[in-house]
Amino acid sequence: MGETCTRACAFCDVITGKPKPLNPLEPLNIASAVKKLNLKHAVITSVDRDDLFDGGANHFSEVIIEIKKQNPETTIEVLTPDFLRKGESYKKVIEAKPDVFNHNIETVPGLYRQVRPGSRYFASVELLKNVKKINKNIFTKSGLMVGLGENKDEITQVLDDLRSAEVDFLTIGQYLQPSVKHHPLDRYYNPDEFEELKNIAELKGFLLVSSSPLTRSSYHADEDFAELKKNRISQTNAQSIS
Repeated sequence: MGETCTRACAFCDVITGKPKPLNPLEPLNIASAVKKLNLKHAVITSVDRDDLFDGGANHFSEVIIEIKKQNPETTIEVLTPDFLRKGESYKKVIEAKPDVFNHNIETVPGLYRQVRPGSRYFASVELLKNVKKINKNIFTKSGLMVGLGENKDEITQVLDDLRSAEVDFLTIGQYLQPSVKHHPLDRYYNPDEFEELKNIAELKGFLLVSSSPLTRSSYHADEDFAELKKNRISQTNAQSIS
């Protein structure tokens, strides 16, 4: 939906301003690119488009539908905005039935005012919760950055909130400050700390957790999706036996 975002998150280096109108050919162009590249798993993401009446939900839907038309074997993961104050527009994305619905929580609620001033923590949690309410077959996913100034108790609370929303897959990665103008880096977590966070998250019931300094929301998304499906099958089988 263009390169210009309507928000100014303090961790992000994307341009903020007034976006251009949507390109009506983008769904077709993306689907054609997926076909040309012979992608097995496509991740579709965007900037925030608060200027649009639906936050861009219908555009996401059209992209999903067009990819499915041209690439029926390709699995689709969307990484969406929060559709804040856009009513139930997010339902258009769910109705298009992506395989994975990802929306990143990014940080702990106590840092939202500084890090994500245009967003609302509990609105993001509610979005993920509603995806599961509407379609249990869609995997849900969220991502968290560390090193922004949070503490362990705050991270644990986020994990609890995401599990209460039945989020399946969690990514945890190191925040890297894009420039001196962005939110300051508080500290670097070491690999052992990432492993500890992974263990905590797995004990809380996430189907899959990717936690490391270089973990990013869409990195190795195809491999993670395959693992996610395998873990769900194992979980379902275990529940059937019990």
